[in-house]
Amino acid sequence: MLFLERFFQPNRYTVMFGGVCALILTMGIARYSFTPMIPYMQNQTGMSESLAGWLAGWSYIGYLAGLFIVWLMRDLRLKDYFYRYGLFIAVFTTLIMAFHDHRLVWYLSRFFAGISTALGFMLGTGLVLKWLMHNNQKQEMGLHFAGAGLGIITGALVVSFAAESLMGGLGWRGQWIALAGVGALLLVPAFLLMPFPKSEQIEQAVNIDRSNEPSKRWLTLLTIAYICAGFSNTVNITFTSLITEYVPLENKGTIMWLYVGIAAAPAPFIWDRVARRIGYLNAIRGAFAINIASNFLMTATTSYSAIFLSSILFGFAFMGIVSLTLTIIGNKYRYRATQVMAQLTLGYCVAQILSPIIAGIIAEQSGSFNLALFAVSGIMVLGMLCLSLMKRE
Repeated sequence: MLFLERFFQPNRYTVMFGGVCALILTMGIARYSFTPMIPYMQNQTGMSESLAGWLAGWSYIGYLAGLFIVWLMRDLRLKDYFYRYGLFIAVFTTLIMAFHDHRLVWYLSRFFAGISTALGFMLGTGLVLKWLMHNNQKQEMGLHFAGAGLGIITGALVVSFAAESLMGGLGWRGQWIALAGVGALLLVPAFLLMPFPKSEQIEQAVNIDRSNEPSKRWLTLLTIAYICAGFSNTVNITFTSLITEYVPLENKGTIMWLYVGIAAAPAPFIWDRVARRIGYLNAIRGAFAINIASNFLMTATTSYSAIFLSSILFGFAFMGIVSLTLTIIGNKYRYRATQVMAQLTLGYCVAQILSPIIAGIIAEQSGSFNLALFAVSGIMVLGMLCLSLMKRE
């Protein structure tokens, strides 16, 4: 890193690009690529819906463990170290999926993939925010959070291309190897372009002014709303490909997941502009409403065009909820934003653990995901109520 800094000074775009690559790797490859892989693994290994749900649940358990690690960390140098360490974990846990078909290996892989996601997402976002603050840059994070949507696109494309290429001869194993190979390429800029924190940043982080922070009630209501979003988002993130096959739209699961990513990639930019005009809380409420609409559209029809629209709406809404919520935390809590983000996401992660496990069991018993989608839509309405109460604070 010191060698690189002799040739160029980090700027907003190089730092953002490093952060985007980290999100594509730790979210799109290590975590979200499991979604388009489910139909392939079901066909070739006989994976059941409940096993798919449990594997997703273990990923979120790992994410929860990673959040505890982040929450406990105060030293900026330590955060930087774990961020970089998490990048290597993301590649390894993706590769290990290809080399064994025992469910215990899969559980461990998804668990550590979840840890890498928490480290890459929370610590990477925190490091980017701190660099922007220290260098007097605008703290709009739309470009950074676009990495999550780009990660979904990347994972879907790699899974699809690997199935049609020479790697397809290895079946689902070849697809996981291809994902790990792309992840290894992304690791290089994610590692090298994220500047090491300087001593001035570390000293500033020690003296934290909390006088302008919102009330505890405000943060509690936002946390509850974010948890509610976690239930809905996780069902869709985990099972979009499989729900599409259930409709039935055979062999369309991967393309629908790709549409989710296409909508999610520009969503943070658009929601940033919307929030400027109507305020962050109103923008988040709008994203909640669109998320609910996408759930009902998914259950109400079997047409390709309607499922396509549902996927687009979901990708646009869920990425808006995440980016707007974490951006408002970054602006309100400044130097301790990483800890508050981790605290907020702990509850979200509990929803992420429970939601796919319960939804998978319900789908296996009923033969449909409709009941699960209706249930999480009702939970989202509760979240919208919390956002309304926040306006009084």
